[in-house]
Amino acid sequence: MTATLVLIPTYNERANLAAIVRRVHTAVPDADILIVDDASPDGTGLIADELAASDERVHVLHRPGKQGLGAAYADAFRWGLERDYDRLVEMDADGSHQPEQLPALLEASRAGADLVLGSRWLPGGGIENWPWHRRLLSRGGSAYARTVLGLPYRDVTGGFRVFTADALRRIRRDDVHSQGYGFQVDMLWHAHRAGLRIVEVPITFIERTQGRSKMTTGIVFEAMWRVTLWGLRNVPARFRRAADVQRP
Repeated sequence: MTATLVLIPTYNERANLAAIVRRVHTAVPDADILIVDDASPDGTGLIADELAASDERVHVLHRPGKQGLGAAYADAFRWGLERDYDRLVEMDADGSHQPEQLPALLEASRAGADLVLGSRWLPGGGIENWPWHRRLLSRGGSAYARTVLGLPYRDVTGGFRVFTADALRRIRRDDVHSQGYGFQVDMLWHAHRAGLRIVEVPITFIERTQGRSKMTTGIVFEAMWRVTLWGLRNVPARFRRAADVQRP
């Protein structure tokens, strides 16, 4: 069994899918790919089936409709763990996550990290083709979530990540209920609370050139509201930890 499984959720990514699959296999030839399609009305699922029929390293998981990023990844994690993959990679279908940078993330994972975060906000990382207000929203959202949840990582909302299978088994995934933008924050928070070794590797995020972004301001603010609620629920535990540190 191939050790690495790259998970690519899709919804209306007809223009991007074949190219991203080709680039993944150029960067990491021995990786398998699982395309998770939510019944895309533009025919993305049919293209995924064609790719799988011509390459045994490509697999497809069809879902009955658009149910959110979190649900897609939850099903994909389950699929990969049932087939004993060692590492599972989260990656967007639109080319914003560059497959050419995946080997660096996998190297960090093999060096002992339970979870590797592709970070836009570390030195050496960055974003291309975003307007200033989109950058401000992303950095502000990440800073807010870090502060409220007590997370020490620079990029808590990014979606280019490598989990080990053991890490996913140690995370209480049944407690991760977020379906949209907040899913990445939710998973990271649970990974942090589980005591996993988490490292960041700088990446350059590139805005899509084909298709339409699923991100809206409303989705971002809904995620921040969820982060606020999680933070409020966690306040007693943070006070208890602080008291334990100060106790002689």
